[in-house]
Amino acid sequence: MIGISKLYCGAVEASDPLRYGRRSGDLPSHLLQFSADKKPVVVWNVTRRCNLKCVHCYSHSEDKNYGGELSNKEGKALIEDLSEFGSPVILFSGGEPLIRPDILELIQYAVQMGRRAVVSTNGTLITERVATKLQEIGLSYVGISLDGLENVHDAFRGFEGTFKRVMTAIKNCQSVGLKVGLRFTINKRNYQDIPGIFDLVEERNIPRICFYHLVYAGRGTELVNEDLDHSQTREVVDIIMDRTKDLHDKGLPVEVLTVDNHADGPYLYLRLTREDPERAEEVLKLLQMNEGNNSGRGIGCISWDGSVHADQFWRHHSFGNVREKRFSQIWTEPADEFLMKLKDKKKHVKGRCAACRWLSICGGNFRVRAEAIHGDVWAPDPACYLTDQEIGL
Repeated sequence: MIGISKLYCGAVEASDPLRYGRRSGDLPSHLLQFSADKKPVVVWNVTRRCNLKCVHCYSHSEDKNYGGELSNKEGKALIEDLSEFGSPVILFSGGEPLIRPDILELIQYAVQMGRRAVVSTNGTLITERVATKLQEIGLSYVGISLDGLENVHDAFRGFEGTFKRVMTAIKNCQSVGLKVGLRFTINKRNYQDIPGIFDLVEERNIPRICFYHLVYAGRGTELVNEDLDHSQTREVVDIIMDRTKDLHDKGLPVEVLTVDNHADGPYLYLRLTREDPERAEEVLKLLQMNEGNNSGRGIGCISWDGSVHADQFWRHHSFGNVREKRFSQIWTEPADEFLMKLKDKKKHVKGRCAACRWLSICGGNFRVRAEAIHGDVWAPDPACYLTDQEIGL
């Protein structure tokens, strides 16, 4: 992920993570991406079931019982292992995680084990009571998916009224002091709503928003032709930078990030070289610490059935199962050659990625997209919008 507010608006300096020794266990959450040890943030899809049917869902979720989920006992054993291993954050996701009957108990157990617990949700189930309970058990953050203004969002979710329910969920979280933010997946259906989303963030005093570039996985593979072209992507990233700076200039330090396209880092740096060369050099140091895409190293995923993946988009490739072997062992003693390569993928990428001068700070971008389009996991990421001149060819 690329912290637009951290980098472009100067909210973080290179000295900030250095002050903590760049250790995952010591860094505050807003600096975790600059850690040196890259202990993985783990996405745990606690259930596949979801009460909605989103058009871009990476897990093909529907409102039905799939079965095979890790039990409460198995889930707690997983949390214990992640705590001992030092994973700094457990992100409870789905499907819709709040559907799972014991989700509050599992979140509370993670907090008791010293983990930062985060929930990724569609927001429709966050009543006043649920928001209160989440705050009481020590949840660090709620990320609610919002993929457009009212009409666009409801069409994305497949149900009328979901936008209004998200607005209610935000209000319920804010009323009990629970940190809440938004998650927006960019595509041709909704990118024109981005200025309106920034207006909403300002009006509702929402402290954080993540803009996700589209990844071709799950039902998202059906949206390949609805991904932005390169010129549209550049336009959108510029809008995100402009609107983030506008918020900061107004004294509203909203945390804004882009996710799943690490070309955003060099693009931001190149813009700063024209606007503020001194800040650009500081940003370059931070981008080098960030290291770009960290699937299989700084982020991992565990499916509802215990399968371990490089991230939540890699369901077609499992490195093992926590029912048979602890996550910490699977992650650090990889028997899977592909996982070993992902941990140092800069050696294996091909084409313009291999020749790119930004490889060390992009990390080869998203391998899932390369595989989806080219049939070769090491081929160039088709969503990289940097020109040959910009990457040094």
